[in-house]
Amino acid sequence: MEGILVVEDDPQLGPALRRGLTAEGYRVELVRDGTTGLERALTGGHALIVLDIMLPGLNGYRICSALRAAGLDTPVLMLTAKDGEYDEAEGLDTGADDYLAKPFSSVVLLARLRALLRRGTTATSGQPVLRVGDLWADLASRRAGRGAVEFALTPKEFAILTCLLHSPDCPVSKEAILDEVWDPAYTGGTAIVEVYISALRKKIDAPFATRSIETVRGYGYRLTPREQP
Repeated sequence: MEGILVVEDDPQLGPALRRGLTAEGYRVELVRDGTTGLERALTGGHALIVLDIMLPGLNGYRICSALRAAGLDTPVLMLTAKDGEYDEAEGLDTGADDYLAKPFSSVVLLARLRALLRRGTTATSGQPVLRVGDLWADLASRRAGRGAVEFALTPKEFAILTCLLHSPDCPVSKEAILDEVWDPAYTGGTAIVEVYISALRKKIDAPFATRSIETVRGYGYRLTPREQP
């Protein structure tokens, strides 16, 4: 039975999430404040974390950022009453793997959770190490980096990178990335791909003063060998 940590202070939504996820066969731990949520998340043992943004103590952004800084790569689904591109971008910048605005249906929530859990447990042993220039991704260990420098990527960032690595120097449309990386239940537009590409560039290009992910205007993106700006 997979364990899910739910950090949600709403007195109605929190227990409802616990009941619903328990009924689906998950082992659920519910905490109602950010400080306790961070403490429980750092203990490990959870397959996934459902994290509200507006919490007493520590907000969801700070919790997620602290988890990633500590090297914990447990998938995180952020919940918020906010709904906007910049709010989502802030959540993703702190290392969240997905984002769901309230109110949401249980069907969509479960689909998102299943997608994150699949990506976290899919076996890829025997798969090759993909390379473009000094950029690489090991599909078996789900690690990626440049030369000897390893990146700390979220599951979605890793999936987008491997999608581009599979087609070096070839344009990949935003729609193709969306189909490859996101769950079929996702009903949003391709703007979410732009948000993740921006986050990925900050990790694989910005620290090295390179431009590997090229924008193909009106279409999508192309991954090219390492280039100096």
